[in-house]
Amino acid sequence: MIDPDVVLLSRLQFALTALYHFLFVPLLLGLGLLLAALETLHVLGGRPIYRRMLDFWTRLFLVNFALGVATGLVLEFEFGSNWSFYSSFVGDVFGAPLAIEALMAFFLESTFIGLMVFGWKRLSPMQHLVVTYLVALGANLSALWILVANGFMQDPQGAQFNPLTLRLELSSLPALIFSKEAQAKFVHTTLAGYVSAAVYVSSISAWYLLRGRHRALAQRSFRVAAVFGLLSTIGLITLGDSLGYIGGHAQPAKLAAMEATWRTEKPPAAFNLLAWPDSDLRDNRFALRIPYLLTPLVTHTLTRPVAGVEQLVDSNEARVRSGLQALQAMHVLGTDPANAEARKLWDDHRADLGFGLLALRHAPEGDPARLGQAQIRQAALDSIPDVPLVFWSFRLMVAFALLLLAYFVLAWMFSLRLQVQRQRWLLRIAPWMVALPLLASECGWLTAEVGRQPWTVHEMLPTWISASAHGRGELLVSLAVFTALYAALLVPAVWLQLRIIRQGPQPAGHGHRPRPAFVA
Repeated sequence: MIDPDVVLLSRLQFALTALYHFLFVPLLLGLGLLLAALETLHVLGGRPIYRRMLDFWTRLFLVNFALGVATGLVLEFEFGSNWSFYSSFVGDVFGAPLAIEALMAFFLESTFIGLMVFGWKRLSPMQHLVVTYLVALGANLSALWILVANGFMQDPQGAQFNPLTLRLELSSLPALIFSKEAQAKFVHTTLAGYVSAAVYVSSISAWYLLRGRHRALAQRSFRVAAVFGLLSTIGLITLGDSLGYIGGHAQPAKLAAMEATWRTEKPPAAFNLLAWPDSDLRDNRFALRIPYLLTPLVTHTLTRPVAGVEQLVDSNEARVRSGLQALQAMHVLGTDPANAEARKLWDDHRADLGFGLLALRHAPEGDPARLGQAQIRQAALDSIPDVPLVFWSFRLMVAFALLLLAYFVLAWMFSLRLQVQRQRWLLRIAPWMVALPLLASECGWLTAEVGRQPWTVHEMLPTWISASAHGRGELLVSLAVFTALYAALLVPAVWLQLRIIRQGPQPAGHGHRPRPAFVA
C-alpha cells in the first residue's frame, strides 16, 4: 500500500510541472504557424516589412521553444521517477506514441529550427519557407503524439490487459492513434495554441501602437493576429463542443462533474449555468439553471438522459463487485494459467478489473476477501472526481473562451476598417488579454485531468496504485526544489521576452540581405 500522502505529493509535482510546461506549448503551436504565414507573405510579395516581422517574432518563438523543451523533458522523466507502476503497467502502449514523438516530431522541429535561424544566406527563399513550415509541422506533430498518449489515458483504445504479465499490451496501433478522444483533443489543443499565439502577437502589437513605435510592423501584426485569432477561436469553441460530446460519453463521471449533475433528470434536463456544488451533501447549495438546455447541449438529442452522480455511484458499485471477481480470477491465473474456470471468470469480468483495483485501497490489510458493503460503497464513491473543481474549471475555461471571441471580433472588425489606432480603449485592453488564453488552457487541463480521477488510465488503473513508493520527505524536497527552480526560471523567461519587446524589431537590412520576391 503506497502512502496516500506520497500519491498526493506526486500528483502535485506532476501538476506543477505540467501547468508550467503548458505556459509555453500553446505559444509554440501558434507562433510556428504564424511564422510560416508571415514568411509566405514575404516570399510571395518580397516586401521587407514582412522579413522584419518574421525576424522579430522568431526571436520570441525561440525563447518559448527553449523553455518548452526543458520543461517537457522533466515531465517525461517524472513518469519513471514518480509513477513507476504506471510506467510498467502502460509502457508497452504509452511508449509507442512517445517514441514516435521524440524520433519524428521533436527531432524534425529541433533540426529545422537551426536551419530556420541560420539558413537565410545558405537557402533559397522557397527552401527557407519549406524549412519554416517544417518547424511549424514538427511542433504540431509533437502535440499530436503527446495527445494520442493522453487520449489513451482518457479513453483506452487499442490495448488489452494481460493478466499473466500484469501489463497492458498494444493490440491495434490505428485504434490507438485514431481514437475519437485523441483526435478531438489534438484539434482542440492545437486551436487553443493558435488562439494563445494570436493574443500574444496582438497584445505586443497593441503596446507598440499605443506608444507610436514600429507602427507599420505593429499594424500588420495586429491585423494578421486578429484574423488568425478569430478563426481559431470560432473553431476552438465549435470543436470544443465535439470534444465535450466525445469525452462526456467516454467518461460519464467527468460529464456529471462538469455539469454538477447529482441526479439523473427526465430529459430534456436543465443546465446549471452557475452552481455551488457540495460534495459532502452530493447536491448543489445554489444553482442558476436554464430549463431544457443540458440534454441537447451534451447529448445532441432531446430524449437521451444525462446520468447523474447518484446513478453512476450505484452502477459503479456493481462494477466494483464485478472487478473483485476479476481480481480473484487473475490471482488464480497467476499460479495456474491453464485453469479453465478461472479463465472463464476472467473473461466475464475483465472489463471491470479497474474497479476491483480501486476497491483494494479500502481492503483491510490489502485482502479483497475482507471487503464489506461499506468499503465497496466507498470505492464506488471514489469513482467520482472532485465535482466543485471540475465544474468551476470548466466554467472558467468557457468564460475565458467567450471573452476571447468578443475580443477578436472587435479586433478583426476595427482592423478590417483600418481603425485600430483610433480605438485606444481596445489597444489598452489588448496587453492584458495575454493572460486569458493561458488561463483558459490551464483550466481546460484541470478539467481534463482532474475530471479523469480517480484513474490514471480510465477505468483500468487507479491513481492510488500508480505512484512510486517514495518517502514523503523525498517528495517534499523534490517538490520544493521544482517549485523554486521553476519560479527562478520564470523570472528570466519573462525578463528576456520583455527585453526583446522593448528593443523591438531590428532596423531594415540588419544582419541579412533583402530577399527577392518569389517568381513562379
